[in-house]
Amino acid sequence: MMIKVGVLGAGHLGKIHLKLLKQSEKYELVGFYDPIKENAAKVSDEFGYKAFDTIEALIDAVDVVDIVTPTLSHFDCAKQAISKGKHIFIEKPITKTVAEAETLIELSNKHNVKGQVGHVERFNPAFTAVKDAIQQPMFIETHRLAEFNPRGTDVPVVLDLMIHDIDVILSVVKSKVKNIHSSGVSVISETPDIANARIEFENGCVANLTASRISLKNMRKSRFFQKDAYIAVDFFEKATEVVKMKDAPEQPGDFDMVLQNAEGIKKQIYFENPTVEANNAILDELETFADAINNNTTPIVSLEQGTDALRVAQQIIDNF
Repeated sequence: MMIKVGVLGAGHLGKIHLKLLKQSEKYELVGFYDPIKENAAKVSDEFGYKAFDTIEALIDAVDVVDIVTPTLSHFDCAKQAISKGKHIFIEKPITKTVAEAETLIELSNKHNVKGQVGHVERFNPAFTAVKDAIQQPMFIETHRLAEFNPRGTDVPVVLDLMIHDIDVILSVVKSKVKNIHSSGVSVISETPDIANARIEFENGCVANLTASRISLKNMRKSRFFQKDAYIAVDFFEKATEVVKMKDAPEQPGDFDMVLQNAEGIKKQIYFENPTVEANNAILDELETFADAINNNTTPIVSLEQGTDALRVAQQIIDNF
């Protein structure tokens, strides 16, 4: 069943969402609303999408509201949509504050609607190729470095960049957060441009996250260490590396890599190369949300999970 969808916000990312929803076989794109009239007219003329005059008119015309507005307006837009019984797809971070996010969860339960948060890295093909192999990681290291772009500097780098890695980590570590230590430095913006955080979980897992938006090159890498395995995910290059260990055979082959520890136990190292299948991660996240609505299942990145990521991000910022 085609789901009627409308987009709030026709900026850089909003235009991408509009294009993909127009292509999708799961959605019927009804139109969009952008408060900047000149921008709305330009997008409408250039691409032929219907521009609505008010938010209310757009919400009334659709089943799903796709919120691709600045973070500060997420809460008001989502609240209006949910209160009218509409499902919401909302870009990350879910809202500006944890209290706002918790209110949206309550409202969505009350009005029986579904919500998904746009944590797009969960749909990155490099991550989906290895996520089932990540089992009880005990040390995680992430680096997310970006070249300077004034577009994202209205929020701290933690909410802009690091939150991607926070969400990915929370999705694979099945334990509660115990402690958070962090530091941040403002170099060019009013809020920190570089941040480092150490998250300790109750099960002993430790995650060390670094994010910067004033780097000379782009880098988005995560490394997961667990018993008998090391898994690396390059979200930028969409590549993976999986190194595993198993008990060494009695008679190793000439090309087998065998390590021996101090106790004399021999382990064989072997490499797995999972297939990374090219995809459009934004289209995937939007279409899996349509599936969740049609099949009445929980969205892959629920409002609760988006709130958990925001809560940890906020704790990191509070600790600066």
